[in-house]
Amino acid sequence: LDSSMLAISPQLREIALIIILIKAGLSLNLQELRKVGRPALLMSFLPAVFEITAFVLIAPRILDNLSTLEAAIMGAVVAAVSPAVVVPKMVNLIENKYGTEKGIPQLILAGASLDDVFVIVLFTTFIGLEQGEGVSLAYSFASIPISIITGVGVGLLAGYLLSIFFKKKEIRSSLKLIIVLSVGFLLVSLEDLAVGVIPISGLLAVMSMAMGVRLKSSAKVTARLSEKFGKLWLGAELLLFVLVGAAVDIRYTLNAGFGVVALILLALAFRVVGVYVCLVGTKLNTKERLFCMIAYLPKATVQAAIGSVPLAMGMNCGNIVLTTAVVAIIITAPLGALGMDLTYKKFLEKS
Repeated sequence: LDSSMLAISPQLREIALIIILIKAGLSLNLQELRKVGRPALLMSFLPAVFEITAFVLIAPRILDNLSTLEAAIMGAVVAAVSPAVVVPKMVNLIENKYGTEKGIPQLILAGASLDDVFVIVLFTTFIGLEQGEGVSLAYSFASIPISIITGVGVGLLAGYLLSIFFKKKEIRSSLKLIIVLSVGFLLVSLEDLAVGVIPISGLLAVMSMAMGVRLKSSAKVTARLSEKFGKLWLGAELLLFVLVGAAVDIRYTLNAGFGVVALILLALAFRVVGVYVCLVGTKLNTKERLFCMIAYLPKATVQAAIGSVPLAMGMNCGNIVLTTAVVAIIITAPLGALGMDLTYKKFLEKS
């Protein structure tokens, strides 16, 4: 791959993510989402909390010279579920009506989208504490619900205004796609512009915008847009996974040793328990719960994006954090993706 392409890899990956999140928003039904409210909310933070706790408890004992705070930073890097792997799979399940009767793809889709917001805020907080920047834990935790509420609110408003515009102005579906995509880019840019003023989750705003368009537009308009974004995703998917793969440096894994692999597998066990706790009291049977656990295994996008940050900042734990992030991608991305592909027809009911 040319170095100039790798230089803009984060931006290209973000474009691909925006495309699939719009596709996801156009596939999501708000009424179905309401049915999975409580477990979706729990799925947005509880599995990550379990996994980070595992790192804090186990990592300093397995890896030498690692402090509790450095273990928490490592846990925050690894804990995020990968929207790049999970979102396309769930969109495919919704379109093919697998598990939709009980809202299983919607539950995983909503939980995974919020999970990233939660984990990235924690990662930023732990980095600030390690750097001695005096980041207030109370403020950081308060910013999580604020960024979710503002992201959803701004996104739904943008979607509502777009649907009004599409009703008043007769334009081709391909032009609608360009407009929706452009507004998606603006919403993600808004997150950076609002730093220090108000926390906003840009990617959540993008999905909410697409949901707003679906909510106020005719079924025909939504179906045409969804089809167009599906075609666009064929190219974006290739771009996303090639660039995520290019961000992974295999050389680090050769020095990782069994300790890092054992740590990741133990942390995954904690994560699976976290998912199970989230689903207590739901109507899901054992197979459906097992599918949810498998769907929450993949890691790729967030780890590729933030895994090298501690190393770039000159932290002592930088190398081992990056190594762990790389090994986590190599183990969990194919494990989760193949696991979902091989089990969804057996574990989920087709409506």
